[in-house]
Amino acid sequence: MEYYTSDSCDSDSREQKTLDLSNRSLDCRTVSSELMSIIDEKDCADSNNYEILLLYSNQIKSLPDTINKFCNLKILDVSNNRLSSLPDVLKNCPLTSLIAKHNELTNESLPKCFYSMKKTLRELNLSGNKFSYFPEQVLQLTSLKYLYLGGNNIVNIPKDIWKLNSLQILSIGANQITEVPDSVGALISLQALVLSNNQIEQLPASIANLKQLRSLLLHKNKLKTLPTQIIKLKCLTELSLRDNPLVVRFVRDMTLQPASLLELAARTIKLYNIPIQPGDIPTTLNKYLKAAQCCVNPKCKGVFFDNRVEHIKFVDFCGKYRIPLLQYLCSSKCITGSWESREIDSNAPPHLMRKVLLG
Repeated sequence: MEYYTSDSCDSDSREQKTLDLSNRSLDCRTVSSELMSIIDEKDCADSNNYEILLLYSNQIKSLPDTINKFCNLKILDVSNNRLSSLPDVLKNCPLTSLIAKHNELTNESLPKCFYSMKKTLRELNLSGNKFSYFPEQVLQLTSLKYLYLGGNNIVNIPKDIWKLNSLQILSIGANQITEVPDSVGALISLQALVLSNNQIEQLPASIANLKQLRSLLLHKNKLKTLPTQIIKLKCLTELSLRDNPLVVRFVRDMTLQPASLLELAARTIKLYNIPIQPGDIPTTLNKYLKAAQCCVNPKCKGVFFDNRVEHIKFVDFCGKYRIPLLQYLCSSKCITGSWESREIDSNAPPHLMRKVLLG
């Protein structure tokens, strides 16, 4: 048995101790035996000293209950094994980091509840497994800062993702995701968002709420446009867009269905600043009026509500690459005119991105 510890076996020692059983081709029974031998040692019987347990690159199919004897365990790495289940055998361990990438875990492999780790776990890595949808139990881990779910078969990002509002890194690339919910915009602490190698066709405008975002990886998707709001991400320094249709195609998609009578009336009120006194109209209509959105054409003072024209505009981010952004206009007439060519580069400050990857 090979493991590395601090020089002292004193139970009061504050030094972090590591137990390394990695790369040993061990199975569950052998690991359990090895751990018990540590616990039973006469000279260093206090297993509470161990804070890091490395079990990666073995042949473990399930975790032994013996791990619960290590009541001060903070980091557990069981990557590159044959794990097909991850039951709640860690209920006595105050884990801050659980790394279980490259195993055979499925949605049925997880415990129904992660309650024991709810307040302590900061990092969870389940990449390279066999999850078919986002594991709902993970949403209980509200203290998570780093979540890695790449390389699975996940088809969704749940609308309740906002519950993980402490996340700094969300890596969910190389899956089968087709849609990004608006609630991703609630992850205001996010610094890196990895959505590459999925089936995503568009991003929500709420992406602009991620004020701390530095890295946004979107390569190998089906994106034809980006929301205009992306230019508001002042901290963004890396944007990867290669292998998306938007890199090689100019797309124009206009919605030309007639506006409703309600919208036409509301547009008239807003355009001519017709005064509305309290009690003149129902509360629901007053709320509707407040939902007006301004046309992005600087020469147009129009507004729109439900009916809008979608238009693609190329924006120069760094002086070399021009990428198409989706913008909304109140009328198809707003598309034409010389204003577009004059405004094309003014929306993006030169410092916005230092790295734009298109190929």
